Amino acid sequence: MKVVSIVGARPQLVKLAPIAGAFAGTGHQHVIVHTGQHYDADLSDVFFTGLGIPAPDVHLGIGSGSHGAQTGQALAALDPVLAAERPDWVLVYGDTNSTLAGALSAVKQHLRVAHLEAGLRSYNRRMPEEHNRVLTDHAADLLLAPTEEAMRHLAGEGLADRSVLVGDVMVDVCRTVRDTVLAGGQPPPDLPEEIDRAEPYLVATLHRAENTDDPDRLAALVDALAGLPLPVALLAHPRLRARAEEHGVKLDRGALRVGRPLPYAGMVAAVLGSAGVVTDSGGLQKEAYLLARPCTTVRAQTEWPETLDGDWNRLVPDPHDLGAANWAAIATRSAPTASRGEPYGDGRAAQRVVRVLADALA
Repeated sequence: MKVVSIVGARPQLVKLAPIAGAFAGTGHQHVIVHTGQHYDADLSDVFFTGLGIPAPDVHLGIGSGSHGAQTGQALAALDPVLAAERPDWVLVYGDTNSTLAGALSAVKQHLRVAHLEAGLRSYNRRMPEEHNRVLTDHAADLLLAPTEEAMRHLAGEGLADRSVLVGDVMVDVCRTVRDTVLAGGQPPPDLPEEIDRAEPYLVATLHRAENTDDPDRLAALVDALAGLPLPVALLAHPRLRARAEEHGVKLDRGALRVGRPLPYAGMVAAVLGSAGVVTDSGGLQKEAYLLARPCTTVRAQTEWPETLDGDWNRLVPDPHDLGAANWAAIATRSAPTASRGEPYGDGRAAQRVVRVLADALA
């Protein structure tokens, strides 16, 4: 069996790590195509080296651009690659422009498409990621769902016969890295200098267009973070830095201590050392949940509703609606005592994915 994995952004590289590991040592051929959607070294190169992922077989170097331009350029660049490879499966990951471009290129060439992390829904049609998810699921031949909730979404859209529950590959990699960090096998995370790791601190990220593109919205969220009573390690995505500079929003003030995005192991270590997380990232919500740290999500919806159980994650669309005291109490709340269970699987999802692909082909 020959499988082409198409990736392009940080979250996809994290998901790729256990998949590449599961293919290693099998008789299957696994080809990695990196679109270059995330081209910053902090969001790309460090994940290949830090997670032991084989170097991409093909790097397209797409880079940044509007959603249409980025998707179109990736689609045009992928067409000849897939035409030359003619794999048994094209495996696309998550909900990025690279995901949709890979699915479109494959189906137009009559190649089988499998979508890893299928069935997620926020039901916010203003999110570009939501359109990418829905379109990819309806184009794909095999839908690899991470949760029972995702399976219900797919069934509700008439896609049950293409859907298989495999679990979440993020559990595979998060557990492995967590155990290495706790065993002392990783250096301390490269947090902003002003963060004292011996004292309580929060980890924060902001990058979604809904939070960064509107100047007033961005300024209000930065004000809310800066006013918190604990130091906040703001690990600033390039998009956040660019929009803050464009809108004249100063990031490094009040409680905020600005740093660079971390490699995956560094992020896991930072979250483990923290008192909690504030984010708009789907992946970080789930990582906080898996690492037993309370998360506050500055969005109105989440693709991961399981994290809301037991107050491990709480949605706060607008911190200013709560007032400063209530916002601070939520963002700095202690970890709940509620059990988290295993809604995302048992940590063996990647092996299951490889087996399902082979069985479906047979």
